[in-house]
Amino acid sequence: MPVSVELKGVSKSFGKKRALDNITIKFTEGKLHGLIGSEGAGKTTLIRVIMELYSHDEGDVFWKEDGKEVEFLDLREKISYMPGAQSLYPDLSVKEHLEFFRELYSLPKEEFASQRDRLLEITRLGKFTERRSRELSGGMYKKLGLMCALLQKPKVLLLDEPTNGVDPISRREFWDLLYDLSGQKITIIISTAYMDEAERCHEAHLMDAGKHLASGEPRKLLAEAGVKSFDEFYLKRGTK
Repeated sequence: MPVSVELKGVSKSFGKKRALDNITIKFTEGKLHGLIGSEGAGKTTLIRVIMELYSHDEGDVFWKEDGKEVEFLDLREKISYMPGAQSLYPDLSVKEHLEFFRELYSLPKEEFASQRDRLLEITRLGKFTERRSRELSGGMYKKLGLMCALLQKPKVLLLDEPTNGVDPISRREFWDLLYDLSGQKITIIISTAYMDEAERCHEAHLMDAGKHLASGEPRKLLAEAGVKSFDEFYLKRGTK
């Protein structure tokens, strides 16, 4: 069953710094959502609030499954999170990482084998299962992280700047993977500071300095702002 999440008036401060300021956004089910903004926009904080890694000071976060409101803890096993910081074990191989997460998720062996083989095929990492993560290229490292997040077949996938520092070809391949996943009715929330990636999303949610600026289909947002690109959108605001 599809899952959606909605934030209403969410705010979060760290001391005197207001990291999120009255954020109201709805992440509808089965779509690829982009949290767009430069460093300091509040993207990572927002994702961590959604994941309940951070508590929020004001507002509410609502989860719905098949249109019915549910508690976060009831959905926790259906949600996967890929942090922006390196989170894999440098001395473990691709194969060992997948085995580790199989045990972590308590996946039946047959289910795991089928999912592992499918993920190795679509990421094209099948030839590198014995390679340690510290020996992988940046793009391959990100793909391994994505595979680990997908082993449990989540309904919601949160990715914090997964293409940051990755070469253009690997970025394109990573987005091809995301399109394939969104076709499986997975709700995907991805944060990025790359303005060109905003146009790849089904819905873009524009942020700056902890504020939510606008949400919508990318081409429509550009047309409404009277600009040709999201770089131009932020430059016009003087906040890029």
